[in-house]
Amino acid sequence: MSLWQNIIFFSVMAFVTALTRFLPFLLFPDGSKTPGFVRYLGRVLPYPVTGMLVVYCLKDVDFICRPHGLPEAAAIIVIAVIHTWKRNALLSIGVGTIVYMIMIQLLAG
Repeated sequence: MSLWQNIIFFSVMAFVTALTRFLPFLLFPDGSKTPGFVRYLGRVLPYPVTGMLVVYCLKDVDFICRPHGLPEAAAIIVIAVIHTWKRNALLSIGVGTIVYMIMIQLLAG
């Protein structure tokens, strides 16, 4: 791409990104009541989105070749146990990531 095409491309991308950040504040100004449908989506969507992310992350795991999905399974178990115990998403994800990375290093060799 030429210099001008790059400038136009990144300008449009910056504008669209800023628009998506500011649009909720423009649609629902301070003091106005959030529509029931939006509150409903905020209440029910986190669970299916989380499920989709788990499926997406595990779609390429090869259970036939070494390490047979053991790091992924261990990380999922650790995340579930820690989250059930502490109810802290950041802690659960952080410890699960550390467990996964350590197991990848130990089992990949």
